[in-house]
Amino acid sequence: MDDHAVVRQGLKQILADEFKRAVFGEACNAQEALNFVWKQPWDVVVLDITMPGRSGLEVLREIKRSRSNLPVLVLSMHPEDQFGMRVLKAGASGYMNKESAPQELVGAVRKVLAGGRYMSPSLVERMASYLAEDTTKPPHERLSDREFLVLQLIASGKTVSEIAEQLSLSVKTISTYRTRILEKTGMKNNAELMRYALENELLK
Repeated sequence: MDDHAVVRQGLKQILADEFKRAVFGEACNAQEALNFVWKQPWDVVVLDITMPGRSGLEVLREIKRSRSNLPVLVLSMHPEDQFGMRVLKAGASGYMNKESAPQELVGAVRKVLAGGRYMSPSLVERMASYLAEDTTKPPHERLSDREFLVLQLIASGKTVSEIAEQLSLSVKTISTYRTRILEKTGMKNNAELMRYALENELLK
């Protein structure tokens, strides 16, 4: 369930070559993805983080609320250090970067279908460090998933209006997110947010 048709077709072909009798469904946005999940008994969902409308993280949470046992493998163009921990904490069975998908997708799907979790070695190491860490979390890890996404968009130079249009939300809602981000991070303005995002390599 990826918002780019070419990518979806490529992933589908990889899986179809391996799982000869499988039935596939494709969704181009968040609502279509949820409708598929609600209406049919799928064995696994391959979900993109970036989708038109609601984010993939929100879709993931909706899926886990309605079908908690349905394995969800999250694919993303974002580095795993940005979203890997977040999606696993939200209930995903695995997280993988799109660049590694062609080589690793089949193995990842097999693993989550068997009830396991798919993580790259670096993400396993990061998760272990996170669990063992006693130090205070950095400011951006205090943000909700939607706040974190808005922070990235602000830091990339987008205006509140542009962010509102991209996420299909009101300008007022985005302004509220911005206020919360500033409060939680202790920053004073967009320039400080941009500098923080660059220093911490949070940009997409």
